[in-house]
Amino acid sequence: MEQRAVVTAGTGGIGLETAVGLAARGLAVTVVGRDPERGARAVERIAAAATGGRPRFLAADLASLDEVRTLAARLAAEGPLKLLVNNVGAMFAQRQRTVDGIEATFAVNHLSPYLLTELLLDSLRDGGPSRIVNVSSSAIGLARRTFAAVEPPGGYYGFHWYGRAKLANLVYALDLAERLRGSGVAVLAADPGGAATAMTDGTMTSPAIVSPPLRLLWPLVRRRFERSTAGPASLAARSSIAAATDPALEGRTGLLIGPEAHPVPLFRGSTDPRTAADVLRLSRRLAPTGG
Repeated sequence: MEQRAVVTAGTGGIGLETAVGLAARGLAVTVVGRDPERGARAVERIAAAATGGRPRFLAADLASLDEVRTLAARLAAEGPLKLLVNNVGAMFAQRQRTVDGIEATFAVNHLSPYLLTELLLDSLRDGGPSRIVNVSSSAIGLARRTFAAVEPPGGYYGFHWYGRAKLANLVYALDLAERLRGSGVAVLAADPGGAATAMTDGTMTSPAIVSPPLRLLWPLVRRRFERSTAGPASLAARSSIAAATDPALEGRTGLLIGPEAHPVPLFRGSTDPRTAADVLRLSRRLAPTGG
């Protein structure tokens, strides 16, 4: 019986490199993305590395909660799932809202993977031992840890809001790891470190994405950023591939796998139970799983 894996935002960048690595390890990989043409090219590349089941592409706009639900229903109907890699992520230079009227940074980076994961838990239990991998980011270090509402108080700064959404998703992953402990479903997070991707080549080059005090240091920050993102996406995918497949992690859960493909200390603030309660309350209100 083939072992099924799903990688969101898997048609380019770190997601595609992750999918290639998983296919090379014998998994039948489904990549999710918005663009069928990119999807076809991705499947061709993944197929060239595959040693197990045939890869495929499914189209879905993960900024839409209805499309996430439709995707989850289709995947769940196909049976047990061995692996879910929540790789989707986006940073926006200007505040945007999704079709659901939700601030886009929070919706794409947290609500989408939250909802998809919750709706696929039965399939992952059926496929156990199985793993869930949420791709994280060191941008969490500059995040505001307040989740009473979707949008934090103060002005919009893309990098900080991205880090906050990634913090919410990591907090959720750690809480889910405890909830599923002993179920056969492990939950891990992966920090890819820096990588040259479409997101970093665009949004991350503008000083407007950080708060005014940090803009004074932008020349230094940008030089450090450019050095940290010099590596290819294939290198940045190591943490996700390790979190998904490393036999040494069998039976372990609630870990953060760093850029060197081994466990590292969790990001500051990610284990605060009050933050977790606020994140879960907000997530359940905005992206209900029932009905």
